[in-house]
Amino acid sequence: LYGITQQTLEDVEVVLVDSGSTDGTLAVAAQYPVHIEHISPEEFTFGRSLNRGIAASSGEIIVITSAHCYPVYPDWLEQLVQPFADEAVALSYGKQRGGETNHFSEHQFFRKYFPETSVQQQAQPYSHNANAAIRRALWEAHPYNENLTGLEDLAWSSWALEEGYTIAYVAEAEVVHQHEETYRQVRKRYQREAIALKQILPKTTFTLWDFAKSWLKSVLGDLRQARWESALRMQLFPILRFRWNQYWGTYRGFHFSGKVDAQLHRAFYYPPNILEQKIPKARPIEPIFYDEQ
Repeated sequence: LYGITQQTLEDVEVVLVDSGSTDGTLAVAAQYPVHIEHISPEEFTFGRSLNRGIAASSGEIIVITSAHCYPVYPDWLEQLVQPFADEAVALSYGKQRGGETNHFSEHQFFRKYFPETSVQQQAQPYSHNANAAIRRALWEAHPYNENLTGLEDLAWSSWALEEGYTIAYVAEAEVVHQHEETYRQVRKRYQREAIALKQILPKTTFTLWDFAKSWLKSVLGDLRQARWESALRMQLFPILRFRWNQYWGTYRGFHFSGKVDAQLHRAFYYPPNILEQKIPKARPIEPIFYDEQ
């Protein structure tokens, strides 16, 4: 919320969707000009939470960010909404980087899927609602799917592409996406996303052979990076454990045969190919300093 007050775009409307927090979120929000919408933990899904928040807002361009994220630069909003000057753009999403508490392997995920180079017209439907913006008029025509256990952003962006719109990736619109997950939570996160992917793309498969190949490939890549960073000894076992839980959760999600209902949603919610790498253009702007808050 402090980062939003530091943006070059002023007079923005802020809606906070609270799903029964017990960590002082509402007390913090009371210090800022924020409209608060409530949703009970029993009815929470990502899609339903997004729909409630957007319905309570009035803007034509809707910016979505996770409670786990904070903007790095004061032109974050300005950069994220810039692609909407093109009427064909339905959605833009920005770069994410991990914080101090993220797992080593998750940092590698962010580097792979959120490169340093922007793409004005992305060919594939990948997007991420932790740091994104959409057109309200298109949301009104097609709200987020409230029954998915995750990947509601992928489902929406896939629909937008099918309707003839484009997706923009904005590397300059950077946020830090902070996670402090146990390995069990990592496994559950990837399991619910795999369940959602099966709902979106029923013909998609993930076999034990896929599990083994994916685990080995990712582990080897992470180990090379850890060695380059002189952190191999410290990160060896965390890499093995994170990637095991990531792909085992994915495998279990693909082979889940139970009912996707409210009880399953409650059980989960606890606290594309890499694009060509180029030398990023220098940015003559200082980051937001949070130390005084």
